[in-house]
Amino acid sequence: MAEDKNRFFGFSFKRKAIDDKKKPLSFAVDNEDGAFEISPTGGYFGQYMDLQGDKFQNDKELIMKYRTIASYPEVDMAIEDICNEAITEESGIIVQLNLDNLDQKDNVKDLIQEEFNRIINLLNFKNTAYDLFRRWYTDGRLFFHVIINENKTDAGIFELRQIDPTKIRKVKEVEKIKDPKTGAELNKEGEEYYIYQDDMLVQTGEGLRIHPDSIIQVNSGLLNEERNKVVGYLNKALKPLNQLSMMEDSLVIYRISRAPERRIFYIDVGNLPKGKAEEYLNNTMNRYRNKIVYDPTTGNIKDEKVHRNVMEDFWLPRREGGRGTEIDTLPGGANLGEIEDIQYFQNKLYRALNIPMSRLQEADAFSVGRSSEITRDELKFQKFIDRIRNKFSNIFYEALKRQLVLKKIIVPSDWINIREGMMVEYSRDNYYAELKDSEILKERIETIQMMDEYIGLFWSKDWVRRNILKLNDEEIKDINKQNKDDPLEPGDINPDLSNAPI
Repeated sequence: MAEDKNRFFGFSFKRKAIDDKKKPLSFAVDNEDGAFEISPTGGYFGQYMDLQGDKFQNDKELIMKYRTIASYPEVDMAIEDICNEAITEESGIIVQLNLDNLDQKDNVKDLIQEEFNRIINLLNFKNTAYDLFRRWYTDGRLFFHVIINENKTDAGIFELRQIDPTKIRKVKEVEKIKDPKTGAELNKEGEEYYIYQDDMLVQTGEGLRIHPDSIIQVNSGLLNEERNKVVGYLNKALKPLNQLSMMEDSLVIYRISRAPERRIFYIDVGNLPKGKAEEYLNNTMNRYRNKIVYDPTTGNIKDEKVHRNVMEDFWLPRREGGRGTEIDTLPGGANLGEIEDIQYFQNKLYRALNIPMSRLQEADAFSVGRSSEITRDELKFQKFIDRIRNKFSNIFYEALKRQLVLKKIIVPSDWINIREGMMVEYSRDNYYAELKDSEILKERIETIQMMDEYIGLFWSKDWVRRNILKLNDEEIKDINKQNKDDPLEPGDINPDLSNAPI
């Protein structure tokens, strides 16, 4: 029975077997994917969940925290801004595969491009791109089950089915071996697989072992301080958001309690003893206190004199010899409109979410401005978008790898070289890109105009083309050929440029 439980589910690629005696040893373990390390001694069942239950629980709770804070308006706005920048759907083509650097024959490139388009269709990426990216950014990971037809594996992937990340974990068997010469503890890495369980918090020792080839995992690439667990991009926003929430709650309580004016009643109790004085004060307070409330559910008027709240008046006894019964007014709180502390924690939260502060300012219209006015935050934000795009692109690479191997276009050992020549390119906001390119070209032309009288004296035309216009050799060659085939005379476009240098 135990043997049946330890069987793997799903398919796996055939690889060359490695003798256990020849497996490399190291004092360090490669754990960039956040896999849980276990000892293979005694097998998986009966001990795995007991050893790693806390890690499972913490990991699931962390994902649930990410999903909770993603519903806050400030965080939701930031995530939406990031997803809109990363996924552009205006052109119709969201992603495309660039194989210009791939050193393969054209027919192989055509096959790879065809299979890439197949992967895009399997993911239904044209319709689900935004949702997939947002889910990946929020949870910090995505899992897909690769489903194939076992009777016809050369047909490739049949379906890519998404898996809840709270129900699946990657496991890596690591055996601790002591070096007889140095006494150092070395790690011998064994099998890797995934464990699927409906509820990871229930430590039943039951779970489905799945071959790693049958699972596609795409995580954020971010690790915690111990570098043993994957965290999401929202992880560093947890503390600022908690601080902001507490400040907002305390501000509401303060304003409710300090906003209204309250009265102070000084009741003259004469020389009555303490017990009689308190009874007299309570009777007087209940006699003049008015606390009639309206119940909107029933439409009835209720008397709530038995309950006190922070906004009620104060009733204080005064002994004989005082000024007698007196009524005074306690003013409401001052400076209730100051929210600098709230704004401080808001800015701190936005910085944790990698959102430029300029995007928080209300504007009547969209404006890019001149290139000299582009803020450093916007440049950093664009680089951040490029980095997370590259991380998310692993979903295409991993799926494409399995598709090419299943269809016998490549073998698993060829993938490393094939992968180096690939690049997934994302469509950008055409309007923004057009405005930016136009502004950059305008600045370069103005620079050339200022250098006009010095071109040919201190700088050559080729130097200007390469260093000012940023043209490469291929572009310069094409421009020279076009000018030779169809020469343009000065003044053909603008008569004022008849004396401009060529």
